[in-house]
Amino acid sequence: MHKTPGKRLARTLPPLAGIAVVLLVWHLACSIGHISSYVLPSPQKVGSTFMKMAASGEISRDILVSFSRVLRGFSIAFALAFLLALLRIALPASDPYLAPFVQFFRNVPPISMIPLLILWCGIGETTKTVIIVLAAFFPMYLAIVKGFTSYDPKLLEVARVFHYTWARTFLRVILPSALPDILLGMRTSLGYAWRAIIGAEMVAASTGLGHMILFAQQMSRTDKVIVGILIIGLTGLITDWLLGLLINRLAGRRAQHGWD
Repeated sequence: MHKTPGKRLARTLPPLAGIAVVLLVWHLACSIGHISSYVLPSPQKVGSTFMKMAASGEISRDILVSFSRVLRGFSIAFALAFLLALLRIALPASDPYLAPFVQFFRNVPPISMIPLLILWCGIGETTKTVIIVLAAFFPMYLAIVKGFTSYDPKLLEVARVFHYTWARTFLRVILPSALPDILLGMRTSLGYAWRAIIGAEMVAASTGLGHMILFAQQMSRTDKVIVGILIIGLTGLITDWLLGLLINRLAGRRAQHGWD
């Protein structure tokens, strides 16, 4: 069902009003004069800096670098999570062996692995890819396992009646039932991937949005730091929105989650 213009307007106005209030408070705080422009530059200054950085191509270059890293690490994490979850349901006896390792590394912050990864892999792309994989893997793996194990047993009985092979049962019964959980796990993991790459780029990179923020801080350019933060938030918001559209297209109401 398509949304009417009135419903679209009703959903758009509250976020715009919230942004307007934040900008107004920000402007007033800078105008009063009690806060140094070095600590908190005005919205006008930040906007001017954004336009200059956009015109020079600096923003687009760093966005593309960070996005390519996220896409590469996210894809690897999804492939590993899917294959390991598939092993988990195909060989249930493997769970006691896998579970301790999954639970251990799930509680280790990926950023804490950076010093060790730099020693092993240097400060190249491998380190940043591994950080993203570690951040994105576990939410996806747990969501995929949940999806693979929460099918309707009655459908499995029907598959047995029709003498489906295991592969056909998986493709016709288990995978369609698991699709909403898989997609929502991907959406959750995407946010973790963005947070991980920004942290990694602040420590072990010479390009990307994280490095841009760190370099601006070292140059005492608070306006550029704020621009970088805003760009990260907007980029993550857009990629999350696009993945949300894919979820709604493929899973519809079965994937309702409450953060549209």
